[in-house]
Amino acid sequence: MIKWGIIGCGRISHRFMQGLHEVPGAKLVSVFSRRPETVDRFVEQYGGNACNSAGELVLSNIDAVYIATLPDSHDLYSVLALNAGKHVLCEKPAAISLAVLDPVLEIARSKGLLFMEGMKPPFFPLYRRLKEYLLEDPIGPVGYVRAGSSVADLSRDHPNFSHELVGGSLMQIGIYEAFLAVDWLGATKKVQTMGRFGETGIDMFSIFQTQHENGYAQLYAGFDLHGKGDALICGTLGNITIHKNWWNPARATINYLDGHVVELDEPFIAGGLNYEIQHFCELIENGKTESPIISHAISRQMIAMLDEARAQIGLKFSGE
Repeated sequence: MIKWGIIGCGRISHRFMQGLHEVPGAKLVSVFSRRPETVDRFVEQYGGNACNSAGELVLSNIDAVYIATLPDSHDLYSVLALNAGKHVLCEKPAAISLAVLDPVLEIARSKGLLFMEGMKPPFFPLYRRLKEYLLEDPIGPVGYVRAGSSVADLSRDHPNFSHELVGGSLMQIGIYEAFLAVDWLGATKKVQTMGRFGETGIDMFSIFQTQHENGYAQLYAGFDLHGKGDALICGTLGNITIHKNWWNPARATINYLDGHVVELDEPFIAGGLNYEIQHFCELIENGKTESPIISHAISRQMIAMLDEARAQIGLKFSGE
């Protein structure tokens, strides 16, 4: 039995619990939030024990901590949990910058503990099936990725608009696009970014194009335009459309140069985080300290891309 503690009781933690209920041999034990009123409601709904502090939570009888807070505190709680001997699954982005992430990874390595960034798309059935199908019917070397999302219906009191809490379109949405580009094209070599700011000091819309080891990507993220939310992946023998919302992938179309078309349809259950949780639990059971899918190197490459993108538009957060 993998016993979990959760830090943070916002919307993503509720989705996490949807997924956890679908994972055999995993259960919730402890809960903490910076807002005490949310902890009692969460425990009433899902069970577990309410903790008065993060320190109390990491010292409780748990094996792993899911960090579901906003990015401003990801590194703080990751270090706290790792130093207490707990494995950590931390929501994306795992830290506000590469300079902040690297010490977290070093602590995980030094203590022989599992640390993984919560990047859900590659664990969905559709994404896995797509990768497997391409082994038998390839589209050739991939050289171009185009993806993005802009969500225009968020309430202006949403934390994504908070500069203090490390909001903004690059950090909240662009991290997904960074994953897709790195996953299909390899490490980033060059970044070119444009962005415009809103009244709270965060980027309301950013567009960034990147050069990678194996090709180019054009990516966007925003909060005040209604974007489509699909993804295009192009190879020499065909192209793939992962239909919206590509980060919760359920359907893809592969168009080949010779004219044949393949449709893949793989629905997901329980909000989709169950697949990521299952992977994480299996890593613990097998004594692994790093995911082969969302490796430390992948996390470093994603946040390094956003570091450069933020630098180019002049977006800085507290302490930088």
